[in-house]
Amino acid sequence: MRYAYPITAALLFAGTAGSLALQAPGNAQDAAQPVTATAITPPRPGAPMSFADLAAQLQPAVVNISTTQKVQVGTLFDPFSGNRQAVTEEQQGGGSGFLISADGYIVTNDHVISGGPRGQAVDTVTVTFPDKKEYVAKIVGRDATSDIAVLKIEAGRPLPFVEIGSTSNLRVGDWVVAIGNPLGLGSTVTAGIVSALQRNTGQGGAYDRFIQTDTAINRGNSGGPLFDLQGRVVGINNRLISPVGANIGINFAIPADAARPVIESLRTGAAPKRGYLGISIAPVDEDVAAALGLAKNQGEIVQSVVAGQAADKAGLKAGDIVTRINGEEVTPDQTLSFIVANTKPGQRIPVEIVRQGKRQTLNAVVGTRPSEEQLAQANFNPDEQRDIGSDDSDAKAKGDAELRKTLGLAAIPLTSDIARQLGVDPNTKGVVVDAVAPGSDAAKRGLRRGIVILSANYKPTATVDALSAQIAAAKKEGRPAVLLEVRSRGASSTFIPVRLAG
Repeated sequence: MRYAYPITAALLFAGTAGSLALQAPGNAQDAAQPVTATAITPPRPGAPMSFADLAAQLQPAVVNISTTQKVQVGTLFDPFSGNRQAVTEEQQGGGSGFLISADGYIVTNDHVISGGPRGQAVDTVTVTFPDKKEYVAKIVGRDATSDIAVLKIEAGRPLPFVEIGSTSNLRVGDWVVAIGNPLGLGSTVTAGIVSALQRNTGQGGAYDRFIQTDTAINRGNSGGPLFDLQGRVVGINNRLISPVGANIGINFAIPADAARPVIESLRTGAAPKRGYLGISIAPVDEDVAAALGLAKNQGEIVQSVVAGQAADKAGLKAGDIVTRINGEEVTPDQTLSFIVANTKPGQRIPVEIVRQGKRQTLNAVVGTRPSEEQLAQANFNPDEQRDIGSDDSDAKAKGDAELRKTLGLAAIPLTSDIARQLGVDPNTKGVVVDAVAPGSDAAKRGLRRGIVILSANYKPTATVDALSAQIAAAKKEGRPAVLLEVRSRGASSTFIPVRLAG
């Protein structure tokens, strides 16, 4: 659960003050009549006398989601091996979801099926229907940026599902109904009205626009549907703000129009494509505006430009003030990152700037936003404290399980961006240490995050798999150690022996 109690800055997500990710342990839902949600009769305009018929038709398509995840909670010293061993425990979590097809595709929030400090996918996902039937779900696709995930179950029978509608005709004051698993109470129905549309919470990015409602939402409603009175999904319940950690009538849902293209991409196994310029930016606050003689809260200042990306090719420079982009004014409510991320990659757009007091217009061809992993690597911080156990769930996917077990370190590919940040020649071939286990021989030998490994036993290690292969070869030959050629910032390469464990 990611929340904090103070009300100040409460709209921020992922651990900032007052934000509550709506997760809760998954419990079985109460039984409901198994009818499809496609035969709903539109109610008369105005306040309904009852939501009972609507709820009865929609509940069968809303499911509880429960998850399990093994996480490292500490380490213990093993006197026999001389190494520290990870101590793990199984944690449980969950939320809500809803079926969008008869063959078992389910939509939920990404944070519902994420675990660990870096948002790794949980180990197991179980879906429970109102009739108490349970299914193990497969994670088809995840998108942390939009906080949307798609699951798939094999039920062997047609399943009830609901239609994803549109928010284009939704108005402030319209009735909405939420169904979900708040605080472990399955198949709970609550109703309220739309309090605001396109609510900017200040977190930035492509999806910082929410439907605000006063519908009662609590932990466990995450990933559940927000319906209009025609039974169409107009939002995905996502978060609340509260000084007490529970509903006070200020709740947020991801608009259906924003969610639909992400869901369509994830359902096919593809990553959503978003616009990207390749710049870091900051708001034009009162002090920046005063220094440059500009109006405050209008435009954003370019802090840095990524070489070779769209902004660099268009001629943008650090210090430029971007005032309008693609014809839209850049303001705190209409941020540059929001406009660009929602612009189709490949589109040519005008960028209006103020450079040293003079206004001019540049033209940029919008690029494709890299993955979150690529962006994280592009901002590699060698001084960041990292736990080698935090990535255990990703170890096999990265091909470095052997390194963690035998060397006591985790490694990632050395990209040209990381090389520049480490002060290493961008053409260097090798891997970079991402984390080192405390007490391991690697740590005792001085290996740390940010050191580049060039070779192992004189064999080049241009990839993580190549390094893993050399470690495996050394173990097969019965060698108790491996000789690593390493390089750190501003230094020549050196050779360091590291004893193998396991």
